[in-house]
Amino acid sequence: MGGSGSLGGSGGASPADGLDGSAGPVAAIGKDDAFGRFLSYVLRHNPAAAGIALDAHGWADVQALLAGCARAGKAIDRDALALVVRENEKQRYSFNSDGTKIRANQGHSIAVDVELAEAEPPGRLYHGTARHRLPGIREAGIRRRSRRHVHLTDDVRTAIEVGNRHGEAVLLQIDAAGMRREGHRFYLSANGVWLCDYVPPSCIAIVPEHE
Repeated sequence: MGGSGSLGGSGGASPADGLDGSAGPVAAIGKDDAFGRFLSYVLRHNPAAAGIALDAHGWADVQALLAGCARAGKAIDRDALALVVRENEKQRYSFNSDGTKIRANQGHSIAVDVELAEAEPPGRLYHGTARHRLPGIREAGIRRRSRRHVHLTDDVRTAIEVGNRHGEAVLLQIDAAGMRREGHRFYLSANGVWLCDYVPPSCIAIVPEHE
């Protein structure tokens, strides 16, 4: 008998909810920072941590990933994985068209080609960093270090959040138009991150209120 309060009724909780309306196990894992860090590590840096391999374009087989997560003590089902992908604030991950493969959209330290298309950036972009890194940036510019690209954004708040991860944040304004005139190439990832190989010191300015 299905009254309005039953799980099957229009007023019932969804499968991701607890019976009391609180977040259930599927919803909870969508917000699980520990699992998110593990997924990022596997898909961007070390697929062997889950006993899987990525193809040349960074794709992992979903079933192999789920089995690998279970072996690593990070068990998750397909629905919960889809929730992680959907609810990730920075939209770091994508499924392929039939949902059988998954990859990180950018941020890799391993050699994969995520098929980025060259794109024309806005005239100004931003990069958040920590104050203690400024001397090196002033001297040598922004280098990609262990990653495949330098990460830039057109959103000031995002840049500041990134800078805060590493210490006292400093906001840098990037003369993307000037870089283009000098021949630098830009790419736009599927989740809206602007990427390039290097930012020279001549195209970097500290935003005054963050100096």
